Amino acid sequence: MKKLFFVFILSLAVIQLSAQAKLTVAVAANMQYTIKALIAEYNKTDKTKIDVVTGASGGLTQQIMHGAPFDIFVSADKDFPQKLAENRFTLLPPKVYAQGLLVLWSAKPGIRPDAAMKVLLGANIKSIAIANPKTAPYGSAAAAILQKYGLYDKVATRLIRGESITQTSQFIATQNADIGFTAKSIVISEEMKGKGIWVELNTKDYPAIEQSAALLKHAQENNKAAAEKFYNFLYSAKAKAIYHQFGYIVK
Repeated sequence: MKKLFFVFILSLAVIQLSAQAKLTVAVAANMQYTIKALIAEYNKTDKTKIDVVTGASGGLTQQIMHGAPFDIFVSADKDFPQKLAENRFTLLPPKVYAQGLLVLWSAKPGIRPDAAMKVLLGANIKSIAIANPKTAPYGSAAAAILQKYGLYDKVATRLIRGESITQTSQFIATQNADIGFTAKSIVISEEMKGKGIWVELNTKDYPAIEQSAALLKHAQENNKAAAEKFYNFLYSAKAKAIYHQFGYIVK
């Protein structure tokens, strides 16, 4: 009887610990809507509470290197997670989970983005939103495509920079910028769908936005098993289907 009682108490303890499992995930701003869908799918079978902190990948990297208590980092590129790995902030080598796509988008009536970006030279374009190329991979990609088309110097005085792709997208969606560059995952989200006009830009015209994730050392102190499980889920078939749904290229 005592043995059965002990097993019962142990089972309750395990259930309670499972219910209390909590993770904090640092997520690149382009993934702000996608991560909600990923967590919703994950929580169908695992009720671990997952808190999300979004921002520019470069900014999140700095936070991690200064001790921010994140368990997983979902970046918008490969370079920032690799930097963390080289400085021993990760438990495993980072891996690519999807490739992002860059779009040119305007919410202002009468402005029609084109893949050749000739619209940017129009007299009606007073402001062009772009994420900070130093901290946001989508901003770096936007700067690269402007350089390739010989447009950067021509429009430099009209560029307004957001610290993340979220802020940049807000500039565009609220018409505080006439037009701008953002992630396809944002313009096709339920929150932004149907706002203005966007065009997908040629992937050959800017460096591939290969997005990588990293399991961070903080997870070892916090809840390593739960962190590893969610980290592995990010590379699962179910997760890949969600990436595809949000406009990413998956392999």
